[in-house]
Amino acid sequence: MRLTWRVAQETLRLVPPVFGSFRKAPIDIEYEGYVIPRGWQMFWVPSVTHMDPAIFPEPARFDPTRFENPSAPPFSFVAFGGGPRICPGMELARVETLVTMHYLVRHFRWRLCCREKENTFVRDPLPTPFNGLPVELEQIAPLP
Repeated sequence: MRLTWRVAQETLRLVPPVFGSFRKAPIDIEYEGYVIPRGWQMFWVPSVTHMDPAIFPEPARFDPTRFENPSAPPFSFVAFGGGPRICPGMELARVETLVTMHYLVRHFRWRLCCREKENTFVRDPLPTPFNGLPVELEQIAPLP
């Protein structure tokens, strides 16, 4: 299920499930001419990192192959956070995602009911389908 997980990672890169999180600056940091003093709180937003073309070339393009041989620096893909604060349920989420995708793809035929090709998601503040997610599912194989 390596390809399936790469598809899931690319989906999480484009539409991270977490809007952001606060962190405290451990030391004085200078960033683009601004000084962030030690102890100040900063708001970290994964979608900003995930859409940085210096880290992920052509960031708006859906490309699961970018996770085959990742060339991005450590902690660039942060859908589950990173470092000591990485989501403790990450592996459980991975298994649940893979099993769900397997059953939805193998047992159902999908048809998206809306015709929009762009702006399918809005951030309100979390990623939300623009018109809901109107799909028709037709069962093509019995569920176990």
